[in-house]
Amino acid sequence: MVSGHQIRLARILRKGRMLCIPMDHGISNGPIEGLGDPASTIYRCESHGLTSVIINKGILKTMPKPTRIGILVHFSSSTALSLAPNRKMLTGTVKEAVALGVDGVSLHINIGGKEEPEMLEQLGQISDQCHKWNMPLLAMMYPRGENIKNPHDPEIVGHVSRIGAECGADIVKTVYTGDIDSFSNIVKTTPVPIVIAGGPKAKTDLDILQMTEDAMTAGAIGVTYGRNIFAHKTPEKMVDALAAIIFRKETAKEAMKKIE
Repeated sequence: MVSGHQIRLARILRKGRMLCIPMDHGISNGPIEGLGDPASTIYRCESHGLTSVIINKGILKTMPKPTRIGILVHFSSSTALSLAPNRKMLTGTVKEAVALGVDGVSLHINIGGKEEPEMLEQLGQISDQCHKWNMPLLAMMYPRGENIKNPHDPEIVGHVSRIGAECGADIVKTVYTGDIDSFSNIVKTTPVPIVIAGGPKAKTDLDILQMTEDAMTAGAIGVTYGRNIFAHKTPEKMVDALAAIIFRKETAKEAMKKIE
């Protein structure tokens, strides 16, 4: 028998893989480049291989029409104007997500700082609600805070990823360590699927495509790239190229032709 959880998960993934644009930056950073009109970017990319987007509830409510791809609503936020920008606070409930008609919930959890205990509690609470409502949960697990000297340290990334899985997330989003071997070990020791974050805008398109190829080789199920897609001069072409790597196993150099 098919569950509501399986139905929703199938909407945010395709064949078990994920190509997602997180577009929750409006609360933390304001209308940055590429996010002046989030809805238009979503419609522009939805037919190019995109499986899902992560948006805040206010953006969802203002979209002029439904999208054909999966939607995860982001329910934890802070602002760059705050005295504690790493302290993410809850901005919604899973019951609200059900009423919105979304396919999943997303939380941002920073590990390694003084705000960590509060965010772990939030993750546990939302995970419990998601389980009750058959709602998939994506946890953005970041090594970030006073105790983190190197956020790409494989041991730290592995620990942070495991925390997300242990607390009940269905998909863990985290940073790429920079090499296939160490990240492959993290995938093996994290009992739920992993997707990687894009981080700051990459210097070149080939850089982001190569990181994608390497992460997929290491066992990731996909990517969640924000600025490297929505701030791209042709976001739909970047999505085309990423889809070629994620779903058709093309190399970064082969996929690059879709942008050139």
